[in-house]
This record gives sequence, C-alpha cells and structure tokens, in this order.
Amino acid sequence: MKEKRIYLSLAHMGGREQEFIKEAFDTNWVVPLGPNVNAFEQELAAYVGQDRHVVALSAGTAAIHLGLVQLGVKAGDEVICQSFTFAASANPVTYLGATPVFVDSEKDTWNMAPEFLEKAILDRKEKTGKFPKAIIPVHLYGMPAKLDEIRTIAQKYGIPLLEDAAEALGSEYKGRKCGTFGEFGALSFNGNKIITTSGGGALICRTEEEAKQTMFYATQARENRPYYHHEHVGYNYRMSNICAGIGRGQMLVLQKHVERRRAIHQLYTELLEGIAGIEVKQAPHQDFNSNYWLTCITVDPTLAGVTADEIRIYLEQENIESRLLWKPMHLQPVFSENPFYGDGTAETIFNQGLCLPSGSMLEDKDIHMVVSKIKEKLKA
Repeated sequence: MKEKRIYLSLAHMGGREQEFIKEAFDTNWVVPLGPNVNAFEQELAAYVGQDRHVVALSAGTAAIHLGLVQLGVKAGDEVICQSFTFAASANPVTYLGATPVFVDSEKDTWNMAPEFLEKAILDRKEKTGKFPKAIIPVHLYGMPAKLDEIRTIAQKYGIPLLEDAAEALGSEYKGRKCGTFGEFGALSFNGNKIITTSGGGALICRTEEEAKQTMFYATQARENRPYYHHEHVGYNYRMSNICAGIGRGQMLVLQKHVERRRAIHQLYTELLEGIAGIEVKQAPHQDFNSNYWLTCITVDPTLAGVTADEIRIYLEQENIESRLLWKPMHLQPVFSENPFYGDGTAETIFNQGLCLPSGSMLEDKDIHMVVSKIKEKLKA
C-alpha cells in the first residue's frame, strides 16, 4: 500500500481564518469590499514596510495589470519581462496591446540577467526609436533578483520597475522586503503560495495616491457622482471581504510559514549533500534571503544517470508530487515571435530543474521520504 500523498505545496490554514469569515457573514459584509479587506491591506502594508500602501485584488495577475495601467503602458509599447517565469508576468502586457520583450536569466538567482536587460533596452531603442515602457523582474521561487544592478540600469534609462513578487512574500534583499523596490510590486495569494486567500493578490504602491488610483481602476473606474459615470476603462478586480477574512487569518501565521519553508529547504540541502549530479538551488550570498517558496534542484544526467523528468515520474509513481520548472516564455508558442535577449541560461536550467514538495504543513518525515525516493531512483 502506498504512503499518503505528499503534495508540492498545499494551502496551510492557521486555525483562525473562520473567525474572520464568520464575522463577515454575521455583519453581512459578503461583498468585494468591507472591514476584512481594509484590515488585510493594512496588515500587509505593515508587513512589507517602507511606508508602502497595499491594495487587495482578485489575483496577482490583476495586480500586474493595474500596475502597468498606471505606468501608462498602451498599445504599441514594449515592456521588458523575465523569460524564466510563469505566464502571468507577461500576459497582462498583451492585455494592453503592448509587446513583451523577454530577457534571459543569470545563473546566480535564476532571475533577470542585468547584462541582457541593458542589451535589450539599447537594442529596442535602436529598433523602435523609444525605450521600453516598464521592466518586470521576477523573484523566482522566492529568490530575490539582483535588484541593485537591475534598479541601476532602470534608473539610468528612466524606466520604472514593476516587481513580480508573487512567489516572494517574506523574501528579503539586503533586509528589505521584496515588492518594495519598484514603483509597484505584485503579490499572489493563490492556494499554493506562502499564504492564501483561496486565490487573490495585491498591488504594493509607493504612494497613497497610487493606491487610490488602483482602487478606482479595480472597481470599474466609476467616478464619484450620484449616478454611474465612467471616463476611463475599469476592471472588476477587488478582493471580496470573505477572501480577505481568510487572508487576515493567514497573516497571523505568515512568518511561521516562511520560517518553515526555509527549514524545509535547509533539510533538503543537508539530505541531498554530496549526491553526484544533484544540486539544491541556494542563495548567492546573505543579501538574498529567499522564502524558499519551493525548493528546487538541478539534475545533471551525465553525473546522476537520470534526468529531472525521470525523477519526477518516479516520484509520481510513489505518490509524491513534484514539478518541472517554468518553461521560459520565449519558448512558449504564444510568444515565439517576441524579441528575446539571452544566451540560453534559462533554457538550460529548465531542462535540468525540478521543484520538490515544499509546503509549510509538510513534516520532516515527509522530506526524508522524498529524498529516500530520489535516492532509490538514482540507484535503480
């Protein structure tokens, strides 16, 4: 008989979420606004710090979309995106009729390579006569990007940053929370993230005015009149008071969840140390304090004797969920004609990488089981 299934990253409730949900029902705040939404936003703002303002939305994708809207991205513009990530980073660019320009990763963090970022900026200026409208770096699997270098380049050419911190709630670069370095930062509360609202996301804004504009666009851009009056295109992107109630309960255990994911990563590191062909992805140095949303390994088949996908298939047979890394966007059919700048680093990592079960509710014995099964496959 197989062991219980070990999942990649399940939602992990703290125990008090239902109190806030019940409060919403008891007060009949079962709408996309309300006290839970307001409180959740305030708690998130306090957590990320830097005097930021946070607006709770229906998804992290919605957050990126509204950030781009406020940065003035329009049809015919170009936006520089990280290729090695989930499609939600680039899709909102296309919603606005703009074109994603993809940049490769560097090996240290697997995030946007500063060298190719600058090459892309200069080449697009030469080819189109104008600079890209925005840059969307990602903190992949919770690992902070090389923010000093990326920000320096962005400032040099006057291009704003919109950080995709969907996987990086709780991650820090030089002691500062990811999502607070750009003009905007996007968070996700999907069911597999550090905390969840059963979906949902948020936009981190620099100013109160930006937060008000975000709320305006997220509530159908209705003007303040006694009748429905619209001068801008709006969206139905606000988070519900029920979902925000879940978020308030999750905020009470957020830091514990981050600490547990880091402990899981450390345990994987210790258990997989010295195994030929297997390398656990680590932070370059102490400036990069990842939340380790997912612990990732790379598999060199010439040394390990198996591929990452063969390990994935074997783990699945043993009732253990793992996942291959994100397929780079410039290799996706939908974006195959888009400009790309790089040297194949992301493609190489994609071909060798695997995400291991990392959910904060996993016990140490689960991690030992995963590693034991990996070792079984390597010996087979």
